[in-house]
Amino acid sequence: MRNKKPRFRLQTTITFLVCGVVALALFVTDLLISNEIGETTLNNQTDKAMNIAKMVAHSPLTINNLEHKQNGSEIQKYTREMTKITNVEFIVVMDMNGIRRTHPRPDKIGQHFVGGDEGPVLHGQETTSIAKGTLGYSLRAFTPVFSESGNQIGAVAVGISLNKVKQNVKNSKNVIYLAVIFGVLIGIIGAIFLARKIKKSMFGLEPFEIGKLLEERSAMLQSTKEGILAVDQDARITLINNEAQRLFKEAGIKDNPIGELVDQYLPQIPLKTVLETGNPRLNEEIDLLGITLLANQLPIVVGNQMVGAITTFRDKTEINKLAEELTGVTLYAQALRAQSHEFMNKLHVVLGLVHLEHYQKLADYIDQISDHLQNEVGYIGSKIKDPALAGFILAKMSNAREMGAELSFSCDVLVPEPVRPEITHELITIIGNLIDNALQALAEQDNKKVSVYVDYYDHELLIEVLDNGPGIHEDKVDEIFSKGFSTKGNDRGLGLFLVKRSLDKLNGHLELSTEIGKGTRFSVTIPY
Repeated sequence: MRNKKPRFRLQTTITFLVCGVVALALFVTDLLISNEIGETTLNNQTDKAMNIAKMVAHSPLTINNLEHKQNGSEIQKYTREMTKITNVEFIVVMDMNGIRRTHPRPDKIGQHFVGGDEGPVLHGQETTSIAKGTLGYSLRAFTPVFSESGNQIGAVAVGISLNKVKQNVKNSKNVIYLAVIFGVLIGIIGAIFLARKIKKSMFGLEPFEIGKLLEERSAMLQSTKEGILAVDQDARITLINNEAQRLFKEAGIKDNPIGELVDQYLPQIPLKTVLETGNPRLNEEIDLLGITLLANQLPIVVGNQMVGAITTFRDKTEINKLAEELTGVTLYAQALRAQSHEFMNKLHVVLGLVHLEHYQKLADYIDQISDHLQNEVGYIGSKIKDPALAGFILAKMSNAREMGAELSFSCDVLVPEPVRPEITHELITIIGNLIDNALQALAEQDNKKVSVYVDYYDHELLIEVLDNGPGIHEDKVDEIFSKGFSTKGNDRGLGLFLVKRSLDKLNGHLELSTEIGKGTRFSVTIPY
């Protein structure tokens, strides 16, 4: 098995990169200017020594002392103070014979200047040099001293310790080294900040994680059963998955649509309208060259800005099959939930009577429940031989009691089981939705009564559902079986539509009679 290459975190990679670039740049800078700074520092020290030498050489005290050969105590005091003030190693005043008139060490006064580099200044030249004297190696600046008449009468030598000069040069270079260290630290901080900023924009993911996530999402999009097509803000197709391509091929559309304008490639899909209005279009039926699709179109919004639109769709034939299966399951689940809830309420009553130790009332209550259940179950079970349909009707009666309504059932004959099991499913859809529709009509009144009557004669099954609700207005009678029509709000209006669809499958017939303020009766006749 091949070993995977180590993966560095984005923050680590950027930190190394930035620090490397900063360190390299500062290293090159050090190579280029370090020597320059050393020379500049040396020149500055030389200029400093020369300026001090000139200042002492032009001092009247120095000139008078050399010209008139006065007592050297005053000039010694003067040079000592200047040495201290200017922070140099020594200031020596000498005559034309090179004999010292001043020196930091008084015992050296009167002796000849040491170093051998004083010759040029005694001939009137300003010079600098590095030489060893009685105080060790030093950087020296020499300047001649002239009398008021212009004759040279001596010279001044100012020395700065060579160790001090080297230390100043070293200190100057240390600034560069500190700059390198500071630059690297700033680089690290900047790299960490930049990496975190980039990672934040990438939702905290590493680049290899983004790549893996992209591959996974792409695989998910391509393997989903829903057809998916997306466009950018210019209405050009940017994504199409395998299922969408399959449906398009079935419709006879075989070209690769990526990059095409959606309104030119697929004028049946109104994604451009979604981009223009920003409003989604849900559960629309689209005729795609003979294939009916059930599609949803929605805008894609990123950061409060619409960047495109997407549509998902499926073949409506497949959805119809699923809807038919789910309708019956939903009705079963609702009925079972109501029966379970009613049973729990009765258990609470039993538990309360046990805690109160009202055992006689408990016995009476259990007998009452048992008699009622036996009568109800026994009656319905004796009339309806299909156990699924009988159990469903019993559950709907529990559901009605939970809603505060009275649901009665009557049947004068024995209803046999259907010859095909799918008929039971359609009957449950019809009876369940008619009862639910009646209970919804009674929701806002106190006296709620619903009656269900079933009759079987000559291979025909009659089902009647009657309620004492407010009735239906004549102008709405023709609309109540339309999909989505409801007077109870949005996301409703499917019950009677499903009843009509099941009746069409069974070749059944429905009659409606209603009276405002008195109620509504639905009569269903089915070949059975």
